[in-house]
Amino acid sequence: MPFFSVIIPLYNKENFIEATLQSVLAQTFIDYEVLIIDDGSTDSSASIIKGYTDSRIRYFKTANKGVSSARNYGIQNATANYITFLDADDYWYPHFLEVMFKNSNKEPEIRVFSAAIEIETNNTTFPAAYSILQKNEYEIVNYFSASFKETVICTSCAVFHKTVFDNVGFFDTQLKSGQDTDLWIRIGLEYPVLFSWEILARYVYDQNSLSKNINFLHTKPDFTAFAIAEKTDPLLKKFLDLNRFSLAIKFKLAGNKNAFRNQCKAIDRSNLSTQKRIVLSFPAFLLRILIRFKTFWTEHGLGSAVFK
Repeated sequence: MPFFSVIIPLYNKENFIEATLQSVLAQTFIDYEVLIIDDGSTDSSASIIKGYTDSRIRYFKTANKGVSSARNYGIQNATANYITFLDADDYWYPHFLEVMFKNSNKEPEIRVFSAAIEIETNNTTFPAAYSILQKNEYEIVNYFSASFKETVICTSCAVFHKTVFDNVGFFDTQLKSGQDTDLWIRIGLEYPVLFSWEILARYVYDQNSLSKNINFLHTKPDFTAFAIAEKTDPLLKKFLDLNRFSLAIKFKLAGNKNAFRNQCKAIDRSNLSTQKRIVLSFPAFLLRILIRFKTFWTEHGLGSAVFK
């Protein structure tokens, strides 16, 4: 049985999948299997995968049901005790698995491991910014307080013991966007996270992804499932309010006044900076101008993701 099961959901990524897969095969730690879940690709992705003869690669072809379904299928077919995901357009540095293996041995009681990432845009690459201070080589952190800026669990740079999914469940297939955030919240309520400061993966920033598309706002989590928990967990409450702020801005841009008001009602304004409280009052045309500036800054490594 391999130590790691690497799950790669794949849908029409013929221009990226080879570099992604090569980053896995170049790992210094070699005791792993790779499960590629082809979510109904219609391009040449399948033929690229079939050109590899490495016995550690397991290829599955499924009907197109979305990335959550593909990841869940991978979890169900994984044989290792430790499961990790890699999106088909992201990639790892060669010692990703080695560091995760060492950390799992150093802290055997921990069930969730992650590491810092860098973000690639069309113009530059820059390290992600986190809301915790570096004190050691790695920190064992509360997910919510550590993720007030960038999330410390990036889908392409984290490892989970398989019992985590037995406990908190899988990715929610009803969500077309934000399904990872929903799962990280459920995990954060149950588990601390070992976060390594070493940059071990590169996330490719896609301005046109589903998570940034206002047409899919109705499919994002509304956080009502955590209404009881946030009443007694101030760190969760602040984390949710920061995400609600982001959703409120997107609903205003989409012209959905009722949804904007509902998000605002749920926010404790003391959890927002003065700048964010002011931005909530901006009219949509001014927000669009601000977004253009923020997007430009982000793509040049001069700021964080827009309204996160």
